[in-house]
Amino acid sequence: MQDDRPGPPSYSAVMRPDLPFALGGVAIGALLLADAAIAPDAGPVRPLDVALIVVTAVAVALCRRFPVPAMLVTTAAMLALHIRVHAGVSAAFPVLGTVYVAAWRGYKVAAGLASVVFLAGFLAKDISVAPGPLGQQIFERTSLLLGWFVAANVAGLVTRQRRKYLEQVEQRAAEAERTREEMALRRAGEERLRIARDLHDSLTHSISVVKVQAGIAVHLARKQGDEPSAALLAIQEASGEAMRELRATLEVLRSPADADRIGLSRVDELAERTRAAGVPVQVTVTGSPPPLPDEVDQAGYRVVQEALTNVARHAGPATAEVRLDYSPALLTVSVTDDGQALTPGAVTPGVGLRGMRERVTGLGGTLHADRRDQGGFAVRAVFPLGGDA
Repeated sequence: MQDDRPGPPSYSAVMRPDLPFALGGVAIGALLLADAAIAPDAGPVRPLDVALIVVTAVAVALCRRFPVPAMLVTTAAMLALHIRVHAGVSAAFPVLGTVYVAAWRGYKVAAGLASVVFLAGFLAKDISVAPGPLGQQIFERTSLLLGWFVAANVAGLVTRQRRKYLEQVEQRAAEAERTREEMALRRAGEERLRIARDLHDSLTHSISVVKVQAGIAVHLARKQGDEPSAALLAIQEASGEAMRELRATLEVLRSPADADRIGLSRVDELAERTRAAGVPVQVTVTGSPPPLPDEVDQAGYRVVQEALTNVARHAGPATAEVRLDYSPALLTVSVTDDGQALTPGAVTPGVGLRGMRERVTGLGGTLHADRRDQGGFAVRAVFPLGGDA
């Protein structure tokens, strides 16, 4: 039997995002070697200087995966190269690139400190080796570098904000689409129920009258010793068959596609889809599942669905645990993860979290969604199962 499950990503798919950085590292290494060899004011290039350039090229190639370590290594190596060889402005190029990547990835304080340290070391070296008449040239070169580093930090921050904005737009569009689909399904269900009620109140009553009257006529004819006519028997049979078909149609309208109805019995399928997306999920069930009202069953499923969607979207590398705790009076649904911590401050509920809360509280339950003290996020919904709910 063919296995259709998605396999692990290929090596080329994993390395493709790093390819531009690797090529950039090679290009920067070649530029630094050429500049150090042909610059008129540069000193002789020794094996240690070549090693510093190679280390810088490797750090640039890995800066997407390790932005802060790569930036620190690049800054230290280029300062050492500038002090030893007096490489000039070209030594700032790899530092500028790693500062931009660090600011883009959200490490703005580290990027600012690396910029200040490099500029201070670069200026100190120039002042220590330059004679008095070159002071104006040093000032101009330092001002140019200062502008470049400010631009790199600002560009990184702008890129990060733009990327977050695009992610929010995509998330809102997906949530709006999901809300529209749920509203359309709800309206379709309400329309089916209305049609079922109308058929039951009108057509079922009329066919019942026809069936009863035909039965009475057949009974009276036989009571009087006469054989009922073929037309009367046909009317009695047809009315009975029509009643059976109408009842079957009403059952379909009132509860369409029962086999595909969502509920907590399908949480394992939901967990399997989340695992296929790269998030390990463990499902734990305690207690004996009692017969649940359809609204509670569907709301519990939606809580798990929304929480696992948020884990896959926001938690980064993480594992998740889904717990279903059944008791005679309460159903508790909880989803926890150990993903990366969010930014400090109060949790701002989005459309999905607000919809989840409305769904739970509308059934008399309570919802708690917040960060965990040990890291990650937790969602816990409690539904009452008593008659008052």
